[in-house]
Amino acid sequence: MLVQHYAGPDEWARYEEHLQAGSMSLRDTLAAQARFVRGTLEEADELLAATTRVDPAFAHFSGRCSAQGVKLTVVSSGIAPLIERALHRNGLPHIPVLANDVSTEAPGWEIIFRDDSLNGHDKAAAVRKASALGRVAYVGDGYSDYEAALVAQERFAKRGRSLERYLRDRGVAFTPFSNFAEVESALFG
Repeated sequence: MLVQHYAGPDEWARYEEHLQAGSMSLRDTLAAQARFVRGTLEEADELLAATTRVDPAFAHFSGRCSAQGVKLTVVSSGIAPLIERALHRNGLPHIPVLANDVSTEAPGWEIIFRDDSLNGHDKAAAVRKASALGRVAYVGDGYSDYEAALVAQERFAKRGRSLERYLRDRGVAFTPFSNFAEVESALFG
């Protein structure tokens, strides 16, 4: 949303085409796209608050996880301070976030990646670490979720998004979902 706002939809699409074609890694794509973004985190948060929304069922899902003793963590290749602001805005400041950081000092933003992986955040490593403590259910939708979903014991892929196609094409078992009410129902009945 931010890249499309600052650079326009054509520039955003150009980088997405490179990503899909495999001519750029997700890390390189995110780094290039971030350079288009200007302004403060507060300005970005205001734009995102006006143009995006957290799944309305997510708060109930979060409460159900807490009641069942299930540790819920947001694992993202996005920008942690923006994700944390969105969670706070939606009454969910207690949910831990593992995501990239950002510097807004340069003429364009610079993502500070969590690690050196091609995705800029090795989500699969986070899933492996969590798996050492117990069963992991992974909920995702996009390109950066592929490897993490493969190493999880249970997978949920958003309908119509690239993770669903990726898992289906590989014959990997998963549960499709449209919203977190469906994930909650599948996990907890």
